[in-house]
Amino acid sequence: MSPQERPHALRVAIVTGAGSGIGSATVHALADDGWHVALAGRRQEALDAVIRSYAQRHPQTADRLLAVATDVADPASVQHLFETVQRRFGRLDLLFNNAGLGVEGVSVEDLSIERFRTMLDINVTGTLLCTQAAFRQMRAQDPGGGRIINNGSLSAHTPRLHSADYTASKHAVSGLTKACALDGRKYDIAVCQIDFGNVLTEMAAKMQGGVLQANGERAPEPTMDLTHAARSVAHMASLPLEANVQYMTVMATKMPFIGRG
Repeated sequence: MSPQERPHALRVAIVTGAGSGIGSATVHALADDGWHVALAGRRQEALDAVIRSYAQRHPQTADRLLAVATDVADPASVQHLFETVQRRFGRLDLLFNNAGLGVEGVSVEDLSIERFRTMLDINVTGTLLCTQAAFRQMRAQDPGGGRIINNGSLSAHTPRLHSADYTASKHAVSGLTKACALDGRKYDIAVCQIDFGNVLTEMAAKMQGGVLQANGERAPEPTMDLTHAARSVAHMASLPLEANVQYMTVMATKMPFIGRG
């Protein structure tokens, strides 16, 4: 029986990259739905700020949130995160692999190998390490099972200009999603992926002023409200484990992705 099907059950989630943007909005969305949420990110002060923001709206339930400073590319740091969540809440029902590094914006011949390795360390190795830890915990708990949602990107399907590092990492995340979905079946672990396009975060705000297009020109692009991204993750998380949104694409309706632009 899934945690959603057990009345008054404790539902526990880990959100990586929780200190800003989609991660912080998803923390709010999950907590609003009754989840207990562990926030993971490199900067403790940013995680604490998200919790304070939630506590201002819901002071009676702010104790559902836990901040754990984490470097997802470091195995020891990831282990500390999952052990802390286990001690605090006793189980894990959802992992949202959201931590990631954004695109550098240089052509492939100018891309440094250091930057490429860092991109893979955070976006791919970080996703793998957290998934491994979640598998071990979800297998061992009673009742067993859970859900892992990977934050892909439209770049997991179609690249932008000057994005070799980011595009390679997101294609790798898609491969991990497929492979881990198969490995998770016998443990009732549902692994899935959500791909966002032009979510209006602080990082994406510049899109409204002009984005480099495939023909080398710059043009403003439509964006969508951050809330739609967070609520989409919360919907995927709400399903019983017998059902899985294997892939979801949530994008600004008029952004240049489908067809020729």
